[in-house]
Amino acid sequence: MSKWLLIDGFNLAYRCHFAIPELTRKDGTPTGALHGWVKSIWRLQDQEKPAATLVFFDLGGAQDRLALHPEYKAQREEMPEALSRQVEPIKELTRAMGLVGVEREGVESDDLLASKAVALAKEGHECLIVSSDKDFAQIVSDQIQILLPPPSANPKLGWRRLDSAGVVEKFGVPPSQIADYLALVGDTSDNIPGIRGVGPKTAVKWLQDHGSLEGILAAADRIEPERFREALRTDAERIRMNLKLTTLNLGLAAEIPSNGYLQLPELLGFLESMEMKGALKEATQRYGQPELF
Repeated sequence: MSKWLLIDGFNLAYRCHFAIPELTRKDGTPTGALHGWVKSIWRLQDQEKPAATLVFFDLGGAQDRLALHPEYKAQREEMPEALSRQVEPIKELTRAMGLVGVEREGVESDDLLASKAVALAKEGHECLIVSSDKDFAQIVSDQIQILLPPPSANPKLGWRRLDSAGVVEKFGVPPSQIADYLALVGDTSDNIPGIRGVGPKTAVKWLQDHGSLEGILAAADRIEPERFREALRTDAERIRMNLKLTTLNLGLAAEIPSNGYLQLPELLGFLESMEMKGALKEATQRYGQPELF
């Protein structure tokens, strides 16, 4: 079976933007995220040599979660203008590189990506998810792993795989308990409030002792520390709602467009128009003699 690279599009785009935000074309058009985008994808393809690469983008509107929790992700700041101006160019660049973009209105790209990863794994394929989003830890398995970006403090470490053992080392619980864990401690990036005062150590201990969120709620009258008993009793429904918010929807059919193909003239023209001289030189070397296309 084959290896698939599944890229969390905006997660990677944000990382590229903040890694090299100062680059612009002569007319002031921002290009930092574009530089980071093409270099990151080439590096990942060189490292992993996937048979196929899919890039998942959000179109906005997480309707199912917003129906449960209207404040879901409400605290997030607007996308930086410089990055916003590069979103469509990033998609154009992605198509020219021969990669398939996947997006659907009203559905979170995390759910689309996770659904596709699980479906591919069931068919026997290996899936590598390119993202720093901790939600994906809940679907890590023998055939699904996460590629974490190089840490800012030590970029030489490069992209690192997170397997099931790594999930336990990082969070203290296995993939099967990640959604329960996030429901307990909350997720500030998604504006999901956990149980006040409950941190990772307490959540891990409860899950080790009681197995699941429902097991913890059932044991509310004898939970330790005792000060959390009343909160577990009175906030039980809100905590159950948290679990619905933190659990990835794996039942979506990720409709994949026909396979992408390298559009070399378009790619070289795009890189030239964006004054990305280094990337243009590398693309020419990577893809052979452009005059043959």
